[in-house]
Amino acid sequence: MAENKQATNTDRLFRIAIALKGLDGALQVIGALILVFIPSTVVTGFAHAVITRDLLGDPSGTLARHLELATESFVNGGTKTFAVVYLLAHGVIKLALVWALARKWVRAYPVAMVVLAAFVAYEVYRAIETHSIALPFFAALDVLIIVLVYREYRQLRRERASQRDQGGSAGGSGS
Repeated sequence: MAENKQATNTDRLFRIAIALKGLDGALQVIGALILVFIPSTVVTGFAHAVITRDLLGDPSGTLARHLELATESFVNGGTKTFAVVYLLAHGVIKLALVWALARKWVRAYPVAMVVLAAFVAYEVYRAIETHSIALPFFAALDVLIIVLVYREYRQLRRERASQRDQGGSAGGSGS
């Protein structure tokens, strides 16, 4: 009974995680499309407004400086193009994986784990390179989802093997 309840809780957590990944993927696609049409001046104006209104604390503090550097890199360093391509690719891949996992396509599970692991590696690399404070958080969430995908994959394979065994033994008893 306790094992069945744990499996139910894990299954529920898995469904929530893939729903959140799907929402995240959709938001990334929408964000990429928005970035295509937003002029750089709007981005710098927004960052300037946040910093000058002390929304991040002291305007010369760490968060304000981080936002200033990120905005400068975004506008002048070609990061906008990278952000659009990254968000669009990441979002579309996530949506495709979520769709396949929701349909319980067994072959999609290992693919999802490999793709998410690649995202984690890249997020960690970019976090180190850019000193991002958000990317390590997203990497940690992706690691959690990899664990949940792996658990669900093992459970699904056990269920499918059990169904094959039951089907094979019921039809094979007359030999």
